[in-house]
Amino acid sequence: MQLRPYQQEAKEAIQKEWASGVKRTLLVQATGTGKTIVFSSISEDCVRDGERVLILAHRGELLEQAADKLQAATGLGCAVEKAENSCLDSWYRVVVGSVQSLMREKRLAQFPVDYFDTIIVDEAHHCLSESYQRVLSHFGDAKVLGVTATPDRGDMRNLGQYFETLAYEYTLPRAIKEGYLCKIKAQTIPLKLDLTGVGQQAGDFKTSDLGTALDPYLYQIADEMAKYCMNRKTVVFLPLIKTSRKFRDILESKGFRAAEVNGESKDRDEVLADFDEGKYNVLCNSMLLTEGYDCPAIDCVVMLRPTKIRSLYAQAVGRGTRLHPGKDHLLLLDFLWHTERHELCHPAHLICESPEVAQKMTENIEEAGEAVDLEEAEEQASEDVVAEREEALAKQLREMRHRKRKLVDPLQFEMSIQAEDLAGYVPAFGWEMSPPTEKQLKALEKWGIFPDEINNAGKASKLLDRLSVRRAAGLTTPKQIRFLERKGFQHVGTWQFETARKLINRIAANRWRVPRNINPPEYKPEEIREEVI
Repeated sequence: MQLRPYQQEAKEAIQKEWASGVKRTLLVQATGTGKTIVFSSISEDCVRDGERVLILAHRGELLEQAADKLQAATGLGCAVEKAENSCLDSWYRVVVGSVQSLMREKRLAQFPVDYFDTIIVDEAHHCLSESYQRVLSHFGDAKVLGVTATPDRGDMRNLGQYFETLAYEYTLPRAIKEGYLCKIKAQTIPLKLDLTGVGQQAGDFKTSDLGTALDPYLYQIADEMAKYCMNRKTVVFLPLIKTSRKFRDILESKGFRAAEVNGESKDRDEVLADFDEGKYNVLCNSMLLTEGYDCPAIDCVVMLRPTKIRSLYAQAVGRGTRLHPGKDHLLLLDFLWHTERHELCHPAHLICESPEVAQKMTENIEEAGEAVDLEEAEEQASEDVVAEREEALAKQLREMRHRKRKLVDPLQFEMSIQAEDLAGYVPAFGWEMSPPTEKQLKALEKWGIFPDEINNAGKASKLLDRLSVRRAAGLTTPKQIRFLERKGFQHVGTWQFETARKLINRIAANRWRVPRNINPPEYKPEEIREEVI
């Protein structure tokens, strides 16, 4: 098995975590980048070391896919723990297991607690549920690898309740840049769909309410689709089976060759095969195909199931991101969902870490009125947000510079050194979210940082690491930044320590006033010369 470079990096990172004593680690890979190949290779190594491996999933299709890819990639066969099938007494060292079967108390009790040495949880964003936790707790000493495609930091923070570390992350933007997934273009459809009456359940919109809210718009949506994807291979995600069937009929009346599949479809495999072969050009489903379905030729996704859950949104869009001969990009149709809440997922949320950038990017795409490349849109939105942020913070920073404080406010420090990663930092794992230690707070104060606004250990740790790196690189200290920026100099955090020291000495020699021939807002560090100090 020849792994791609990022797959090899992922495998080595996971093994490094386990070797360091971490038992529960996480792999995040964008849909379509071969996470099954990575854990197949890891399983092969575990078997070579004499270990027994359990691959755990919640759907039969995922178990079948894992078994097939493991066989194809490594030659290893699998035992099955599902329904009437049992792996007990099997000579196979790898088991694919259904969590619904294994969670049953009587069945689980048949396994010694040390039966499995390694457990791999596919679609790990489900693993916090009671069923998964019951199985994982039974085999409490096993090494655990969780694998998921979710890009959601909220999900990551939740997963941090169980997993100790994130071993490796391969994001959708990086996969597109490196040519392993196709480009995505988003088109906002100027059709306002009213969701204000839709209720909430389990942190998302109620599917029953969504079907009712969507029904009045189905003919208009079909008319809009006819403008953009009549000749594309399209998957449409809808909230309910009855809505999915109704929309299929409407699409057929508009000239599409449409089919529909759902969990009750007895001919599902036949319909999917016909769609793959081109008998149909639109496939409607009620969120059935978000996991475990691969058809690389899909070049248009229509998401008619509005959601606040980024992992669900990403899984749906991921059905169309795989490469295919003759496929230039994936077209993602987005709609103007009207709701009193503003947490809806849009194309921007596929690649944006910052909610601020995602909101700006969504606004820009809506204003464009045509299909927009997501990478280009994200770059423009980032520039727009930085400009707006700098303008909004200018007044705040001016106020900070005039405070009679001996210490630098963390925000001023982060903006001065232009550290977007610090300014936008969000803790993910348990230790990061805990309060900063007394030792961290004292160290920050000693460095010259005002510590009262640092509210978690992860941020304190990142700040201290950055300060140490800056000292080694000979860059300005927080106190130098505070002094010179109070005098009106800009972005002192990007200067060299010696440059700042010489300028401060020059100001001190001038009775702590800036010399008349220096204009602080326009001052460039290279203007300092030895002869004038």
